[in-house]
Amino acid sequence: MAGLDKPPRSGDESASALALSTASPDAQGALAAIAAVIPELKLVLGLLSGSVIVAALYFGRDILIPLALAFLLGFVLDPLVTLLKRRGLPRAPAVIVVVAFALGMVGLAAVFLGHQVSTLSAQLPTYQTNIKTKLQNLRESANRPGMFDGALRTFDTLKKEVEQTSPVIERGNAPVERGSAPSSPPQRVQLTERPQSAFQQAITWLEAASGPLATAGIVLVFVVLILLDRLDLRDRLLRLWGGSLHRSTDAMDEAGQRISRYLTMQLVVNLSYGVPMAAGLWFIGVPGAILWGAVAAVMRFVPYIGPMISAVFPIGLAFAVDPGWSMVLWTIGLIVALEMLSNNVIEPWLYGVSTGLSAMSLMVSATFWTALWGPLGLIMSTPLTVCLLVIGRHLPRLRFLDVLLGSQPALDTPTRIYQRLIAGDVDEVSELAEEHVVDGNVAGFYDEIGLPVLRMASSDHASVATVEHRHRVVIGMDTLIDDLREQYPEPEASGTVRVVAIGGKWEADTLAARMLAHAMALQGQRSGVRKPGTVTGDYIAGLDLDGAQCVCVSYLSPEPQVHARHLCRRLKRRWPEVKVVLACWNAPAELLVEDACKGLGADAIVTSVGEAVMRVSSIAGVRLTEEFLAAPVGEADPARVAALLSSGALDARAQALFDAASQRAADIFDVPLAMVSLIDAETQYVRGAHGGLEGTDSTPTVRGEDLNMPRALSMCGHVVANVKTLVVPDIARDMRFAGNPALQSKGLRFYAGAPLRDAGGHVLGTLCLLDTEPRALNQREIRLLEAMADDLMKTLAASVVQWGDVLPVPMATTVNSATLGQPVPAA
Repeated sequence: MAGLDKPPRSGDESASALALSTASPDAQGALAAIAAVIPELKLVLGLLSGSVIVAALYFGRDILIPLALAFLLGFVLDPLVTLLKRRGLPRAPAVIVVVAFALGMVGLAAVFLGHQVSTLSAQLPTYQTNIKTKLQNLRESANRPGMFDGALRTFDTLKKEVEQTSPVIERGNAPVERGSAPSSPPQRVQLTERPQSAFQQAITWLEAASGPLATAGIVLVFVVLILLDRLDLRDRLLRLWGGSLHRSTDAMDEAGQRISRYLTMQLVVNLSYGVPMAAGLWFIGVPGAILWGAVAAVMRFVPYIGPMISAVFPIGLAFAVDPGWSMVLWTIGLIVALEMLSNNVIEPWLYGVSTGLSAMSLMVSATFWTALWGPLGLIMSTPLTVCLLVIGRHLPRLRFLDVLLGSQPALDTPTRIYQRLIAGDVDEVSELAEEHVVDGNVAGFYDEIGLPVLRMASSDHASVATVEHRHRVVIGMDTLIDDLREQYPEPEASGTVRVVAIGGKWEADTLAARMLAHAMALQGQRSGVRKPGTVTGDYIAGLDLDGAQCVCVSYLSPEPQVHARHLCRRLKRRWPEVKVVLACWNAPAELLVEDACKGLGADAIVTSVGEAVMRVSSIAGVRLTEEFLAAPVGEADPARVAALLSSGALDARAQALFDAASQRAADIFDVPLAMVSLIDAETQYVRGAHGGLEGTDSTPTVRGEDLNMPRALSMCGHVVANVKTLVVPDIARDMRFAGNPALQSKGLRFYAGAPLRDAGGHVLGTLCLLDTEPRALNQREIRLLEAMADDLMKTLAASVVQWGDVLPVPMATTVNSATLGQPVPAA
């Protein structure tokens, strides 16, 4: 089987190879020995460091536990301190007020629960008769003949027969003849302690309570100090973290947000469990219902075992109160129903990805911290593990913590499919493919998953892949493409093949050509596939391109220029009327410039399946089923338009806000044009903009007001319809938008738009970024754009309150598909 191009060595490998090649033989041997030992040394040092850290956590728990508790409580109380500071109260008095309020609430809760406990304890003696009766009934039920009694009697009889056959038995070290008189039984002695005096009991209780009271006092002092010096502590932690200040700030912000969100959601979940518990127990008739509801809410802060412990008390009390069994059964049913509702509905809905921890890591972390710090470690296990997760996410050397603890998939979908192919698990590959072919978008699946799999196979071919691995990948991908062709069959067509996909050099190129041919066939183009071969006259003649309009040559090699130039020249010489498109799936930067195809003798160069389908269809003169994806209109759009008219966004005084937001977005994201667009029933209107797109020979200079256009042609219309952010790195290579005439006429290549939501959740328009060059945004940048859009809407809402009456003005321009954005004065 043919191979794939061997990838070039990395810079580190090249430098190491150069050092070994220029050194003497003895030095080469020493360097090789050192290089072989370095990985083991790193592993040993890592294990030693981990052992030292675990030992420090264990032996320093008397100091670390109060400090960790104080930081945790600081996360809870700091928002209240910040709120009082915003109201004009200095930080020190604000801290005193918040701490006093927290202690007062704890004291009131203790007094109330203490009253509930005393009332309940006074009633317990009245339930002794029920308890004795039920225990007696249970004892009688246990003594009745059971299903195994016959077998047990038979076993006892057999045991006695066996014992009777033994003439001598052992007692101590001396044999005793059966029938001899046994020795006298030992006397039972019972030691009774003298009861303690009242003073001795007080001393005992004080000794037992001194440890928790001392810990509580230390925690209180730490909490006050943390709240007072929060900013100074933050600066010191940033200094200790070192490295990039941006990365350190991001790590601390993420840790704080995740822990605060987790604690808030935990409180909401516990209240949503404790309140229905108290109400349900009161309705059933269990005494102390409010007490047990509060205990259930508090004990849910203890993961896993807390709910089980809190359930024992109401069940036991129901057992004691009711002469029958109905109250016990109703109580058990209530607890089970609340647990099912909380675990399967409320917690997934409220938590979401608040912590970012996987279920397995939560279990392991709970066990780990409980083993180190006991019950308090179990309570703090989730926040502490969140801190480890954030550290691993922002420190490259500790990235393994993010992999081990995070809830995100360890492998993306292309890597998962590639691993299943290496393992030979073709059935699971097909299942994964079926899950990710969304709405029959086979071309999108090939672009996002199929081609990345082939890129990984091409990269590993000459380095780590064995012959068996290569064979499994080829066979598995062949089977996957066959399955997709069967599941999404090509429309029946007659006549000659109009488009031919050819594998450039290797087997993986042919697999990519098969994907491309399938995608083009689904667009109504009769296509075929040819395998690669040595470019000779016989091979060219055997391609059988008579009647074909276009040939698409597939290359996974990062340097296909030599082979592609030779093949294009031979194809053009034999079939001059055939158009040649080079599908360079790993195209280098020099092949992405506009006229690169001319130097290779081709008519076009494409880098994705979607782009290839559009370019080949354009060359072949075939009209696609959808030239571009028009912006849809939802069923609830009339209500959205009504919200737009009453929002104040159309007030002339809002334009200054929109212009300022556009300028800020353009400066922060360093784009030539940022704008605020509003979408009514039929049209996109630009209400604020900053910057412009420089024109070229084929496109004019574009300003914000030039982008008024029909809603169907607007990319912002997709944001409004889908109610989520849209990012298109390269419009010209995106199958959904490349054929949009409004975007083509403006020369747009990059778009990113975040929705502008009002208080009712209606999307009125977008805050968007545009460029004439392709670019990309990472997830943090996308979240920042969304936050800026939300801030703009909050500022607008506050401004509307100040304005009083909203003065909506009619739109100053009307557009249609003929004008494509040219302003027309309104009547």
